[in-house]
Amino acid sequence: MTSPLANIYARLPVSFTHGQGVWLWDAQGRKYLDALSGIGVSCLGHAHPRLVSAISEQAARVIHTSNIYEIPQQTALAERLTRLSGLQEAAFGNSGSEANEAAIKLARYYAYQCGNRHAHIITMDSSWHGRTLATLAATGSDKARKGFEPLPTGFIQVPYNDLAAVRAAGDAEPRVAAVLLEALQGEGGIRPSDAEFLQGLRQLCTERGWLLMIDEVQSGIGRTGKWFAHQWAGIRPDVMTLAKGLAGGVPIGAMLAGGPAAGVFTPGTHGTTFGGGPLVCAAGLAVLDALESENLLDNARTVGERLKSALARELAGVNGVLDVRGRGLMLGIELARPCGALALRALEAGLLINVTRERVIRLLPPLILDAAQADLIAGTLAPLIKRFLAEET
Repeated sequence: MTSPLANIYARLPVSFTHGQGVWLWDAQGRKYLDALSGIGVSCLGHAHPRLVSAISEQAARVIHTSNIYEIPQQTALAERLTRLSGLQEAAFGNSGSEANEAAIKLARYYAYQCGNRHAHIITMDSSWHGRTLATLAATGSDKARKGFEPLPTGFIQVPYNDLAAVRAAGDAEPRVAAVLLEALQGEGGIRPSDAEFLQGLRQLCTERGWLLMIDEVQSGIGRTGKWFAHQWAGIRPDVMTLAKGLAGGVPIGAMLAGGPAAGVFTPGTHGTTFGGGPLVCAAGLAVLDALESENLLDNARTVGERLKSALARELAGVNGVLDVRGRGLMLGIELARPCGALALRALEAGLLINVTRERVIRLLPPLILDAAQADLIAGTLAPLIKRFLAEET
């Protein structure tokens, strides 16, 4: 029978009925360690009591009113996020793509107000900013963009971690208004930026009057052991985008702005029907409460380092393992050949992972992961990788 679903996803042959903590159970009652957390979304794991309570209590009161009216939960979440980030204002949407669309719109409107009628934004190779037309144009993936031309113009791609290339792009194009990048590339293969690169980029953007816009959709909300990955470099962007883990499983996106980027939008220049509703913002507040009260940023640092070290130790000297990298609980293992088959093999072994950029195994376990569970991930995954690489190609 033909499925009524659009043929968009190559799904693995499993469906889950319930979860608890870092564990999920399928319809046959089999248990899986979730080392992907819904691609970094379920940061508190599954059925976290604080999150369940916040969602159920808010759903019993009011789910939606729209942004025509005041939404106290939205204001409270904006206050928390601006305090954590040092930025000044927040605009909410429903996804990372929407958050990045808002950032792109803000950069263009900022440039327009400064007299630049054709703003250009510098982006990075191997980046990922979303699947809408504008965020695809900003994304550094020819494969993702193919077939969707003509895409919006005004984007200049340069090599990641290359400050000289950013400077040269700005020298060649006087209409540059902003730089958009991930502090730690996710879909691009778990590629961290250098602290010196981010620091130099902050200085360059300040000198030239460009907005520095950092996409923290996957790396933010404690994933790397700090609230936001760029904080490891000791810098502050003008614009930051968030989504994924922000509400622990319900759809939300946020764009934060500060400095010259604050106050750019006015009524009528941007908006959303669903974004920042009472339900999702109540969930977001519960996530922030849990991360703080349970010291989960410290946990992401310490358990993430334990997992990374265990994987590096188990895979040391294995022919075909190129790198084990990442920060906190955002880790990648790069192999010398495509390894998409490992997602199914791991599933059969009771472990949920995925593969990005064809050759990078991506691990994004819940931030509640403990040391024993980290050891179990390494002890399950390393033998799978060794057997896979020992096979004839």
